[in-house]
Amino acid sequence: MTKNKESSHLGWNFDNSYARLPEFFYSKQSPAPVASPQLVLLNHSLAVQLGLNIEELTGEKGAEIFAGNQLPEGAFPLAQAYAGHQYGHFTMLGDGRAVLLGEQVTPQGERFDIQLKGSGRTPYSRGGDGRAVLGPMLREYIISEAMSALGIPTTRSLAVVTTGENVLRTSFLPGAILTRVARSHLRVGTFQYAAQWGSPEDLQTLADYTIRRHYPEVEADDNKYLALLKEVIKKQAELIAKWQLVGFVHGVMNTDNMTISGETIDYGPCAFMDTYDPKTVFSSIDRYGRYAYKNQPPIAQWNLARFAETLLPLISNDKEEAIYLAEEALADFMDLYHSKWLTGMRRKLGTFNEEKEDEALINQLLELMSKNKADYTNTFRALTLDEGDKTDLFKEEEFRQWHQAWQARLNRQSETKALSQKLMKESNPAIIPRNHRVEEALEAAEKQGDYTPLERLNAVLNKPYGYSPEQEEYALPPEARGCPYITFCGT
Repeated sequence: MTKNKESSHLGWNFDNSYARLPEFFYSKQSPAPVASPQLVLLNHSLAVQLGLNIEELTGEKGAEIFAGNQLPEGAFPLAQAYAGHQYGHFTMLGDGRAVLLGEQVTPQGERFDIQLKGSGRTPYSRGGDGRAVLGPMLREYIISEAMSALGIPTTRSLAVVTTGENVLRTSFLPGAILTRVARSHLRVGTFQYAAQWGSPEDLQTLADYTIRRHYPEVEADDNKYLALLKEVIKKQAELIAKWQLVGFVHGVMNTDNMTISGETIDYGPCAFMDTYDPKTVFSSIDRYGRYAYKNQPPIAQWNLARFAETLLPLISNDKEEAIYLAEEALADFMDLYHSKWLTGMRRKLGTFNEEKEDEALINQLLELMSKNKADYTNTFRALTLDEGDKTDLFKEEEFRQWHQAWQARLNRQSETKALSQKLMKESNPAIIPRNHRVEEALEAAEKQGDYTPLERLNAVLNKPYGYSPEQEEYALPPEARGCPYITFCGT
């Protein structure tokens, strides 16, 4: 492992505030070198935002850094420790196959974690090989960048390299490493780890660090730890509402996959709904629907309750008072979520003002979509473009009645139909990362080494509200299939 002395020329500007926490929170860990890295994807716009030199990072030099064979000057590689409730069961976890290089401070003064995913074993690997295979790393790149373009807080993907080594799963598959970018990798599970195995001082140190990094505005609050809880609740209510509004199913909402910053993290068994069904589950191991689409809001509240439990000693020395204050804060989650969701749904239907009957109108549409197995994204797309007559749903008498009620609702507001359509175009994506399109791109890259389908897909997903002609083919739903689409964790 070598240090790269050209870091300033490459644009790297590392700080390592997390490494200044007690070593209880991490293990020093260098990435494991790989045989023959090749850079297959570099996110140019994100690299520019981070202040990196694209030309210098393209090719062999970038491949060596993004594979972990060379460390940028100033990097302090480590694996973070955390815990988590996985499908309701608490366990010790940690970065089993990821190494945090450090925090890139951008020219604008923003701070982002730079993490290599799939970079080898760590003390938290729990028997795993610490590696990743190409398909899932490309998948995380596609979905996370699509989420960012949709305006949904998320970790980002900076680069993917192949390692020149095969990784054994059910068969030998090409290895890869993803460079993930996040405002931080602090999780509910980080606090659970501190509360379970750390000292009271460790817990307070972590909370104070989190406030300084993400919520400095609460530093002067009379009860800054209660204020921290409330801010995280607000962030998560807004995030989950945005997921629901675009039909996104995360698939594995364990507490270690809920960030304190309010970013979407972990793109394992995630996918977007085609046919609207509140019971939609994509993960192969979620056999009982714990993390189904309809369950995402209550699961988020459950996860936040686990976060609140860790903060109780900091909220008040009186345990009963701490519990009361935490429960009072948690009780606001559903109202906060519902308000964000209802506002978003009003926008999706082109309404600027509020009427008390709006929610009933929205729920009637969703019920009709579910009953008639309508495509979630394309139903709103058709309404936006005033092309409802091109959908099978429009053939139903119940839908035509709903459509008349919706038109009457629009006529009661002062804004013009043109303004309503503009609002709808800004609120309803013309395209999403359709599962069959993602799989098509991954297959071409994995089996033929052809990245053209993936590059085309990324290009159209980069402007989801564009309603451009080149997006038309990507808006088509998949052909009917005999079994539901399934995704898998890990790999």
